[in-house]
Amino acid sequence: QVQVVESGGGLVQTGDSLRLSCAASTRTFGNYAMAWFRQGPGKEREFVAAISSTGSRTRYSDPVKGRFTISRDNAKNTAYLQMNRLEPEDSGVYSCVAGPFTRTMAADYDYWGQGTQVTVSP
Repeated sequence: QVQVVESGGGLVQTGDSLRLSCAASTRTFGNYAMAWFRQGPGKEREFVAAISSTGSRTRYSDPVKGRFTISRDNAKNTAYLQMNRLEPEDSGVYSCVAGPFTRTMAADYDYWGQGTQVTVSP
C-alpha cells in the first residue's frame, strides 16, 4: 500500500483552473501508475485520469478530456492533475491511488484517503 496525500483543492468559479497534487510516501514511486478519481455529492466514485509509471501513457474519462491533464514528477514522488475550464459538474472530492495502469474502476481499490475538495460555483 502506497501512502498518498492529496492537496490543491478549493472553491472556484466556472471557467477557473486548479492544480491538484498527490504526494506519495514510497521509495518506489516510479514503479506505480497513478490515477485520480472523484466523488460528487450523492454520486458514486468515478475515474478521472491515469498515468503510467514512466509518464509515457495517459488516460482520461470522457467528461474531462481536453480540459484536464495528468502528469507526474518521479524525482519528487508526486503526481498532478491540472484542471482547466472547470464546470460545476466537476465538483467533488478528488482522490489519488497507486496501482496498475489498467485499473480504472473504483472497486479495484481497497483504501481511499481523505482526498481534496473541489467546488466549482456557477
